Amino acid sequence: MSEERGCRFCGKKIEEVKSSVYAAAGEWLSEDLWKDSGELCNQCLENRARLAMMYMHEVNR
Repeated sequence: MSEERGCRFCGKKIEEVKSSVYAAAGEWLSEDLWKDSGELCNQCLENRARLAMMYMHEVNR
């Protein structure tokens, strides 16, 4: 029996398929920068990517 994982931020079900380029960018940030890959839902990954583009200028080079 598999245990369903919830997003560490909002608690939503985590889906394996990334729904947008923002979600893919958020996944890259999760793997490379925050080391929390697989712990966020698509919406939180998208939000993370958008916020990083706006505020993390040192990463956007």
